[in-house]
Amino acid sequence: MEDKKVLVVIPTYNNEGTILQVISDVKNYASDILVVNDGCTDSTHELIAGVDGIERLEYEKNAGKGVALKRAIRWAVEHGYDYMLTIDADGQHFASDIPAFLEASQNEPDTLFIGARNLNAENMPGKNSFANRFSNFWFKVDTAKTLSDTQSGFRLYPLEKLGKMHFITGRYEFEVEIIVRAAWKDIPVKNIPIQVYYAPAEERVSHFQPLRDFTRISILNTGLFIWAIFFHYPWLLLRRFVKKDLLELKSIMKTMHPAKFATSAALGIFCCIFPAWGFQAVLAGFLAWALKLNKIVSIAFSALSLPPVIPAIVFFSCYTGAKVLGQPLMLNPSEIDITSWKSLVSSFAEAGGQYLLGSVVFGLLCAAFTFVFFYGFLTTLKSIRRK
Repeated sequence: MEDKKVLVVIPTYNNEGTILQVISDVKNYASDILVVNDGCTDSTHELIAGVDGIERLEYEKNAGKGVALKRAIRWAVEHGYDYMLTIDADGQHFASDIPAFLEASQNEPDTLFIGARNLNAENMPGKNSFANRFSNFWFKVDTAKTLSDTQSGFRLYPLEKLGKMHFITGRYEFEVEIIVRAAWKDIPVKNIPIQVYYAPAEERVSHFQPLRDFTRISILNTGLFIWAIFFHYPWLLLRRFVKKDLLELKSIMKTMHPAKFATSAALGIFCCIFPAWGFQAVLAGFLAWALKLNKIVSIAFSALSLPPVIPAIVFFSCYTGAKVLGQPLMLNPSEIDITSWKSLVSSFAEAGGQYLLGSVVFGLLCAAFTFVFFYGFLTTLKSIRRK
């Protein structure tokens, strides 16, 4: 990590009894320290004001841990840091674990590391253990990834991608949102074991309000779950479905495999003309998969059945069908009243046979022309490149 700038961030809200010791411990392992005073109402402001060698980010009104971390991320990015390591100000974390985060990041750069606590530690509050299991479950549901601890505040954030993201939450639930959305952006999220100290109940300072904060976290998890079901998982399936094709298409553009590209394009054109309106892309993707062609190319060409082109496709399909059957053209554009639904249905009912047969024949002719054109073009271009 010698060539990477790491900022240690200590967000604090009314931790006057522990903040100085936490800062002192961190100083043994880091020189770049930012303390975020999240509207403290005790003596924290005066205490940290007397500490040399640290940066301070302070504001008067308490806004929540999420806001404190978001402001710290923005501050770190603006000052050119590559990583942000966060440690809680209540003294439960051991600064001696900081080198473990840096070593882990050295081996796996750009990974978001979360300290995994011993949830059976002495004085561990029962509500914390339940909250962590609850959070771990929803993280797995939302991302299909497993973590043993999703709520620890001892973390190392890679800032290259995270610094460009915009987050919607501002309190404890932010630490759930950021790891789920990081996982969605293909940022690896992993645990590393850390030590933990829980003070006796009478000495413990906690700002977690079970009813309010569980409600916020539940609302967030509901939103993330809906997004995962309707957007994230479908995108993963689509990406997995076409990943090989994307790589192959990139190869085609470099090495020009004329036959496969031309055949894939021809299939797409046929599906574009075939009367499977609304499902041409699905048909093209399925046939390309079955025939082991490039699905992206086939789907792209099937999408050429755009509204301005559809009347021409229908007319030439009917015209081709009439010629094949040796019949007069039954679809006369001049006799169709496009403002009358009955007129449209009647016209297509009369020309239905011509249209269905003609769409297949016309589609095959256009597919053949497409294959010849692209095969000839790409073959010629490939030979020119060789010269």
